[in-house]
Amino acid sequence: MDFEFSDKVERLRAQLSDFMRFHVEPANHDWHREIAAGRYPLPLLERLKSRAFSEDLWNLFLPGLGHDQPGQRLSNLEYAPLAEIMGRSHWAPEVFNCSAPDTGNIELLQQFGTPEQRAQWLDPLLLGEIRSCFAMSEPDTASSDARNIQTTIRRDGDAYVINGRKWFITGALHPNCKVAIVMGVTGEQLEANSTERHSMLLVPMDTPGLEIVRNIPIMHYHSPEGHCELLFRDVRVPLSNLLGAEGKGFRLAQDRLGPGRVHHCMRTIGQCELALELMCERALERKAFGKHLSEFGNLQDWIAESRLEIDQARLLVLQAAHRMDRAGNAAARIDVSAIKVVAARLQTRVVDRAMQVFGAMGLTPDTPLSYLWTWGRAMRFLDGPDEVHLRVVSRAELAKARLALGNNAWYFVPPPGLAAPR
Repeated sequence: MDFEFSDKVERLRAQLSDFMRFHVEPANHDWHREIAAGRYPLPLLERLKSRAFSEDLWNLFLPGLGHDQPGQRLSNLEYAPLAEIMGRSHWAPEVFNCSAPDTGNIELLQQFGTPEQRAQWLDPLLLGEIRSCFAMSEPDTASSDARNIQTTIRRDGDAYVINGRKWFITGALHPNCKVAIVMGVTGEQLEANSTERHSMLLVPMDTPGLEIVRNIPIMHYHSPEGHCELLFRDVRVPLSNLLGAEGKGFRLAQDRLGPGRVHHCMRTIGQCELALELMCERALERKAFGKHLSEFGNLQDWIAESRLEIDQARLLVLQAAHRMDRAGNAAARIDVSAIKVVAARLQTRVVDRAMQVFGAMGLTPDTPLSYLWTWGRAMRFLDGPDEVHLRVVSRAELAKARLALGNNAWYFVPPPGLAAPR
């Protein structure tokens, strides 16, 4: 398995790194100042998007584009190092039209949308003219098992009627968010554990009966684009707003989450690289007890352990992306569960060390570390909690063990003359 990047990817890495260094990073202070003043979306963001589009740093995540659609047509493995670079700033992916949840929604529309749905929603999403959200998680049920979802979708004449409550819906508060992909139950008569009960609908955000109840803070951090609670009261949309086929929403959700988890994990690795850089700089500059912090052995261990862990996680994510490209999303299911656990735990470990090196400053907004730690902790829930993904990995290992049961020769074989233990 060779993870050496092609000339095209190396060129894009250099181009994207330069764009981040010369355009995104210098705008970071202004971005935070404008957000603090309550102004969103920002003119500076639109200017950066226009520049990124003109430099063909656009829709980098999506391999299956038509010839008339903007983008680089990269595989998951090719996109992974670019997601790492963008991940160094939590707001940078929008500059390149690579933000979640738009990325997953674009992929769904690309694969399952009708020509009319693609014209209405996909084309403006690909151009960055609108944003979208994905409404799946619910407050009243354990959404880690999507079969539990309770939002109802019922036919009424020529329309579907939606009733239910969703929460932690990322991007719903963005002023440019124009459509939600909503997952709900259409097959109430089927058994509760059936994966054929759910469907997805395209719901314009201005549809009567759809209410944004609140923007939920993540450990006291409010995202300007929102992690929102949504209420659906008799929300009516035409039958033509069905995405894919009725009863296939569960499968669509699984298809959507695979590549998205690779994107999340690679952005996490970029954030860990940033945290490690900040930790090293601080250790070289700061003195305590007559020595630079970098001279203390325990800090040297933290730096070394962070480097080893980041590199290990990166290789695991690249392996998952490689398998996804070669064999499809379903074949990489176990790999994706593994990276989801590893990347989230990596972020909290590495960022925690960096915060400790910064001392009290690490708890403040003077560095990005406290935000990065918070996001890393949230990652242990996003796209499925650690425990669900560990279960996927362990069940695969046990299945292999059952097949091999009785064929393992690595048991104690006594030498001649020595009785076997009883």
